[in-house]
Amino acid sequence: MASLILWVVLFSAARGQPSNPPKSGAPAPGSSLVLSLEDARQTALTRNWDLLSARSGIDAATAQLIIAKEFPNPTASWSTARIGTHEAGTVLGNSLWNRSYDTIAAVNQLIEIAGKRHDRQEAARAGIVGAKARFYDAERTLAQGVTKAYVVALLAAENARVLGESAGYVEHEASIAQAQFNAGDLSEADKTTLQINAEQFALQAKAAEAAAIQARIAVEVLMGVPQPEGRWTAGDSLEKLMSTSAEPPAAGEPEAERPDVLAAEADLRGGRAQLQLQKAVRIPDPTFTFGAEHNPPGGGPAVDTFLIGVTFPLPLWNRNGGNIRAARAAVDQFEEALGKTKTQAAADIATAESSYREAHERWLRYRDETAPKSAKVREAIAFKYQRGAATLVDLLNAEQTDNAVRLALAQAMSDTASAAADLAAARKVISETELQRGTK
Repeated sequence: MASLILWVVLFSAARGQPSNPPKSGAPAPGSSLVLSLEDARQTALTRNWDLLSARSGIDAATAQLIIAKEFPNPTASWSTARIGTHEAGTVLGNSLWNRSYDTIAAVNQLIEIAGKRHDRQEAARAGIVGAKARFYDAERTLAQGVTKAYVVALLAAENARVLGESAGYVEHEASIAQAQFNAGDLSEADKTTLQINAEQFALQAKAAEAAAIQARIAVEVLMGVPQPEGRWTAGDSLEKLMSTSAEPPAAGEPEAERPDVLAAEADLRGGRAQLQLQKAVRIPDPTFTFGAEHNPPGGGPAVDTFLIGVTFPLPLWNRNGGNIRAARAAVDQFEEALGKTKTQAAADIATAESSYREAHERWLRYRDETAPKSAKVREAIAFKYQRGAATLVDLLNAEQTDNAVRLALAQAMSDTASAAADLAAARKVISETELQRGTK
């Protein structure tokens, strides 16, 4: 966690408002920021743009529930009729209040009936649950993405290291070949061939280093770094990740589901509530009126009285059929989406389990059998070649084979770690109870 704090502080200071320190988020020349996988995950969960957007979706859904709970505001009206000239005075006087004007003040209040408020609130609550589920799903896939990107960066760095070592081995043989050539024991063609192979390995190592920088930049993008440059050093290694890449346990909570499945279920509940709401809209809502009328005596007796009334639309031409049909179609779509999401979740688990088992077995095979044999063969051929008991072709074949095996070992470790991340993400579940909190 200390390195996480250091990471955030360095990037915040380096990329903040203009000040004396440089704006670049990269470490100063000669220094290197060490970033572990856990710190990368935690920073991404705090600063990733997509995750921040998903968190805002929860606030928007909560606002919809507040709106659904609010009552419609009453409306006030004031009307004055029979306005005449200045001679419209009555026996009470000639002021505005005493003239023979007919003044009515009223308050109108709409009352929703047939369960419309309940259906609207149920739809809003389902929206909150869906927004929360999508946030947790974004968190799940982000952790998976950061892990896999970090593993890719480790693999690229390991490839650069392996290719650099291979170049060093061949360069060592080339230096011996130079001495043999000077002594007349080696042809110029063999010497040049060794030098060419050493240069090829060195160029491949440089390309791998460039790929490693690109992979580190991809990690920074997921972490929300404003100006990614890839200038950090991994605090973990493929070997260290392999010690923690055991197959994740299967989900043990019977009522828990994957967040994307819970989001689809919430969408379906919200769609059904919207369908009920559209059906209820067919029943007109009454608007009650309460008021008072003031009419001083003029051509007739004084009228000061209270008013009460009710108005409602007549559902003669519009029975809300179009909205009901649209809501029913939406429910059908949500049901299909839920089935597809459940199938995809099961497929993700099955695929990840298969990939993990294959990659793990391949890694063990390379680590325990193929790689040790390849290293021994390379060392034996190199020893024989130095003493003239092996040909140059034998030496180059041994170097190429050992290089390919070591790269394959690194690839197997990377595949195993990535498959473990996929499996953990596929099995990530959350309970409905946790999502329901704060939706009342």
